[in-house]
Amino acid sequence: MSSPISFADEAKLALETLAERATGLVNPSIRLGVTGLSRAGKTVFISSLIHNLLNGGRLPLLEAYRSGRVKSARLEEQPDDAVPRFQYEDHIRALVEDRQWPDSTRAISEMRLTIDYESASTWNRLIGVGRLSIDIVDYPGEWLMDLPLLDQDYRQFGAHAVEQASKGARAALSKEWLRLADAIKPGAPADEATARSLAQSFTNYLRECKEDKHSFSSLAPGRFLMPGDLEGSPALTFAPLLHFPEGRFEKGSFHATMERRYEAYKTHVVKPFFRDHFARLDRQIVLCDTLQALNRGPEALADLENALSDVLSSFRPGTNSFLSSFFTRKIDRVLVAATKADHLHHESHDRLEAITRRLVERAVERIGRSGAGIDVVAMASVRATREASVRRDGDVLPVIVGTPIAGETIDGETFDGLRKTAIFPGDLPKRTDGLFAKTDGDDRTAFPDINFVRFRPPELEETGGGIKLSLPHIRLDRALQFLIGDRLA
Repeated sequence: MSSPISFADEAKLALETLAERATGLVNPSIRLGVTGLSRAGKTVFISSLIHNLLNGGRLPLLEAYRSGRVKSARLEEQPDDAVPRFQYEDHIRALVEDRQWPDSTRAISEMRLTIDYESASTWNRLIGVGRLSIDIVDYPGEWLMDLPLLDQDYRQFGAHAVEQASKGARAALSKEWLRLADAIKPGAPADEATARSLAQSFTNYLRECKEDKHSFSSLAPGRFLMPGDLEGSPALTFAPLLHFPEGRFEKGSFHATMERRYEAYKTHVVKPFFRDHFARLDRQIVLCDTLQALNRGPEALADLENALSDVLSSFRPGTNSFLSSFFTRKIDRVLVAATKADHLHHESHDRLEAITRRLVERAVERIGRSGAGIDVVAMASVRATREASVRRDGDVLPVIVGTPIAGETIDGETFDGLRKTAIFPGDLPKRTDGLFAKTDGDDRTAFPDINFVRFRPPELEETGGGIKLSLPHIRLDRALQFLIGDRLA
């Protein structure tokens, strides 16, 4: 992706980077971006990360913890006063006391966690205790889906949206919007009532695509799904038209009006996010719900693959030398994490990881060529189940045991949110080729039959002193080792 911000913005960013790096010589810090597509568990990941570091969680794969070099961890005041604080305390209360999953990410937020540690180097230990501040930046994945728009003009955006909406299950969902768009002549004078109706119909189509029963991931423009204080503004009152004849259109025509508002969306919504937040990141984790896509079938999986490719193509990966890091910022490590691994028996975890790696193989190659590190992991930020085995018809089946959320249904049984149950989740295939084979229609023959239900957070045990243990997880420590382990050496 070409630089989406002006030379003046790049110069301002360089000066801000220089100031931050100069401060970092005394108080080293790292900006960690956390994002993910819808319902991937961004809030849960951050809450569990902080809770385990603050409370001495079980993190054997985080070398600095395993070796006892981490002395303490604490929350500190974040450096950006204009950015909302990540409400860690509220989210932990929901997870631990109420056993409810916290609300999804709706806007950008930030939190600083500072770790005091002893260096692995004997020479550095003589200097004193090391210190690393981690500025965790949480933002909706829907915002990230907008970044590819910076490389697209209105015609390109519209042509892609119409082509996408005309295929598979999306065709039925987009009928009303396409009908309205088909009736509009691009050169005709625009009127506000029709523009609002068209934009609302397009928004309804995107919302339908996002629903659990479809679970599509490629949903730009993202702010249409979470408009906030921009709701009703001209910058969010546009939509693709169905016809794009060549030539220029007069000011005030439907095409000219939609084009102007689309460019305003990029200027006033997308570019500020890129400039003020995204371009300042050092490390990035992208969470994805691969299991949900698998559960919904080939279309949802292919859509997730395209969405992740678009997301990862927006990153500015690379290596930062000591001198260049004072003026430019590159994301030098990217982790793609398939969440909810606790919904499967551990025998399928490596298969979930392999499927996710296949989803992002194009991005892995591109980011690897830039010199940045990239990895893929199957994890559960909070482990809501435990494993067991049951005997059925003479066979021993590996099962997972947990408390399904009230209203979840499997095999005709609806759960009340109180009773634990054992579920055989099914197995993921050993080979991924069949999942990504091009087929006509929604051919599920190669897809696994997964018993996918949502579980409540676990009930935490207490120590003898009445102190609850830290949140259990699967491979959160492996994720932390990749993202920050080198900075705690």
